[in-house]
This record gives sequence, structure tokens and C-alpha cells, in this order.
Amino acid sequence: MPSNPVYTPDLSACVGILLAAGAGSRYRQAGGATHKLQAPLPSGQTVAVQSALRLREATGQVLAMVAADDALLSAQLAASGCTVAAAPPVEAGMSATLAAAAAWLLAHAPQASHAVVALADMPWIAPQTLLSVARADAAHLIVAPVHAGRRGHPVRFARTLWPELAALSGDTGARGVLARHRAHEIEVDDPGVLRDVDLPTDLG
Repeated sequence: MPSNPVYTPDLSACVGILLAAGAGSRYRQAGGATHKLQAPLPSGQTVAVQSALRLREATGQVLAMVAADDALLSAQLAASGCTVAAAPPVEAGMSATLAAAAAWLLAHAPQASHAVVALADMPWIAPQTLLSVARADAAHLIVAPVHAGRRGHPVRFARTLWPELAALSGDTGARGVLARHRAHEIEVDDPGVLRDVDLPTDLG
């Protein structure tokens, strides 16, 4: 795990944040043989790598937040073209991981204007959905896809909101930021925006 991620000069205006630091305890408790992010998919990729590759295709640059002791996942995501950074301890919650990512981008990505936040356990989001979110009108502070009346992932945040993201704590993700600012919703025919891997049966 690199302690000081290397800044890439060609960072695009819209970057990706891949949250890949969860423990995946429910998956293992339900009989999963590996961490859920290492589960293989029909594409030949693991859950995390497919999520990373699709996000990178849409944004060009992805900052992957990985548990500090997960050397295997760190190496896989680095090989997939991601910049890898150590996330806070899992006990700190998802909000802390997102806060660390936002703080890193504020410090190292001065020309980036938006960040698309995606979860590493959601590998089925269609490439076109990711592109639609990444390329939505820059005037929108928050952009999120909606399928069958339900808001899903990923969610794009304008740089203006990154300080709020960097101040998050706990395990509620960005709900507080979403509650304070209205999200521009994009209707998509993509059930992948709602589908994650929580249990081994979710892979079927």
C-alpha cells in the first residue's frame, strides 16, 4: 500500500472516487470464500476490478480508497490504472473514507472540478450510466441516477462541495450533504445503479 499516492498530472476535470475499503463481513459470514470484492464475475474480472475499470473509462482517473492492510486489492487496483490511497480504519465508517478521499483530491487535484463517487461492490453499473453522470451539466452541484423511482449510484459532487465531504464522519456516507443540497437526477434504464454485492447469492 503506497503511503503517499503519486499525483498524476493529466488528472481530468471529472475524476472518480472508488470506495473499496469495506470489510465485507456479511459476505464471509454467509459463506463467501473470499472478500466480496475479490469474487469473480462472468467477465473474468473481480467485483472490485470491474467496478474500477468501468469508472475509469468514464472519468479517466480514479482514486481508489483501500484498507491499509489489503495489499492484494491495492495491487490489483493499481494495475487497473487507479491511484490507490489508504483509507481510515474500517471502524471509522464509510463517511470517513469518503472524507479522506475528498481531502486528498482537494490537496492534489487543483484542476479537477467534479468527482464521481462509486462503490466497489457495484460492478454492474452500465458504462453509459457512468458516462451520463460524469458528463452531466457542470452547473449541477450533485448528480445521481434514478432507476424505477429509486436513486442509486454513482453520485457526482462538484468541487464546491468537497470541503463538506472532507468534514464527514461516521457510517452514513454522504447522506448529510445530499440532504442539504438538491441532487439533479438522471433517469436511467439501468438496474445496476441499485445492485450491489452483499451476500454470495447476489452474484447469481
